[in-house]
Amino acid sequence: MSVLFDHIGDLLTGLLVTLELAVLAFPLAVLIGTVLGVCRVGPIGPLRAVAGFYVQCLRNSPLLLVLVMVVFGLPYVGATVPLFGSVVLGLGLYFGAYVCETVRSGVAAVPTGQIEAARALGLTFAGVLRQVVLPQAFRSMAQPLGSIFINVCLASALGAAVGVQELTGSARQFNLDHAQPIPSFIAAAIGYLLITLTAGQLTGVIERKVRIRR
Repeated sequence: MSVLFDHIGDLLTGLLVTLELAVLAFPLAVLIGTVLGVCRVGPIGPLRAVAGFYVQCLRNSPLLLVLVMVVFGLPYVGATVPLFGSVVLGLGLYFGAYVCETVRSGVAAVPTGQIEAARALGLTFAGVLRQVVLPQAFRSMAQPLGSIFINVCLASALGAAVGVQELTGSARQFNLDHAQPIPSFIAAAIGYLLITLTAGQLTGVIERKVRIRR
C-alpha cells in the first residue's frame, strides 16, 4: 500500500482524464440523441427510418467495436483527430442512441392535449417541440439522463483498450510497473465508486428541483 500511496498522483491523473471524457462525451450524446429522438417522433418517414436504423445498430453493437471503428476509421478516411477526441466521439455516438430512446420516452410522456392545444394555436411542428414538448420531456428525463451519464463514466474505461490513459489505464500501468494488481485496481474501483455516487446524488438534486418547478 505504501507503493500505491507514493504513486497516487498517477491514479488521480487517470481519474481526471475519466471525468474529462465523461464531461465532454455526455453533452455530445445528449445533442446526438435529441436530434435522433426528434427524427423518430417527427412526421418525415425517411428520417424516422434512418434514426431507427442508427439506434438499432448502435444499441446492438459492443462499445469497444464502436471505439475501434472511430479511432482507426477516421484516419482511414483522412480525418486527423487526436486519440482523446476519437474516444469522446465514440462515446458520444454510442450513448447518443440511448439518449434518443430516453428522449422518445420523454416526448411520449407529454400529455397529448397540450400538443393538440399548441397546434390549435398555430404552432408549427418545430414550434411545438421547442416551446411545449421538449421542455417538459427533459424534466421527466433527469433520472434516466443521470443514469446514462454514470454509464458514460464507467464505459470510458474502454478508452484504455485504444490507448487513452484514463483511470483503468493508469491502474493497469501501475500494476505493470509495480506488480501490485489488487491495490491498483481496488483504488480504481474506489475512484469509479466516488464518481457514480456523486453523479447519483447530483441527479437526485436536479430531479427534485425540476419536480418543484413544475
